[in-house]
Amino acid sequence: MLSDLLSFQMPRLRYGRLSWFLFLLITGMILVSAVSNKRNSFAESTIIEIVPLEDGDKMLTDKDVRQTLLRAFGNTLEGTEIASLEVERIERVLEEDPFVLDAETYVGQNNILHVRIQQREPILRVLDNNGGNYYLDAAGAKMPTSRNYAARVLVATGNLAPYSPDFQEKRRNTLKDVFKLTKELLADDTWASFIQQVHVNNANEIVLVPLIGDQKILLGSVRNLEEKLNKLKIFYQEGMPYAGWRKYKTINLKYSGQVVCRK
Repeated sequence: MLSDLLSFQMPRLRYGRLSWFLFLLITGMILVSAVSNKRNSFAESTIIEIVPLEDGDKMLTDKDVRQTLLRAFGNTLEGTEIASLEVERIERVLEEDPFVLDAETYVGQNNILHVRIQQREPILRVLDNNGGNYYLDAAGAKMPTSRNYAARVLVATGNLAPYSPDFQEKRRNTLKDVFKLTKELLADDTWASFIQQVHVNNANEIVLVPLIGDQKILLGSVRNLEEKLNKLKIFYQEGMPYAGWRKYKTINLKYSGQVVCRK
């Protein structure tokens, strides 16, 4: 028995693994402590970044965003405990604004709350016979006019159907037709800079108003739209330079295969 005790040897400690374990333990404790201290600290300030539109302008301001947060949360969020900040709710509240496409929020260094706003880009302004005055973005979402900025976009007027969220799904709808036409015009650099207004008359026919010249372009419907616009482009390239911009009052594209002009 005594000999067994005398011959007993302590197991070898694997100091490499032990030191690695201790390192991980201490690192974990430091991280837990840092996270705990972060969560128990308070938001020092809020930095709001509004990404400008393509032309460099903004449809809402820093003040607008702060007022939205104030209405939703009852305070400016400065001084709020980090653990109590509802980041996802902040983003949802901001994205309910019709000018906001996307909102990203995070707490950065020095407990600063960062809010980044991506705006909706208007492509069409609607001024209809029913008193409607609003913008549509590229997805067809409705946007109110802004007191900060008037977007330089195509204008649609006249006998337009009232806006509804599902207007693009309707079978016959003048707003749907004009929206489809707008996207077609914007896809072509020539038309994007040349056509300034789209009007729907009482016969539900679409009339284009160019930036240059006195003529009105009677498109009719959006059926065979690509063909009609191609005819118009050829006419402007080949016929108009000889006739002059002021010779014709009406250019009619309604008839298949031809362009009918009236002086």
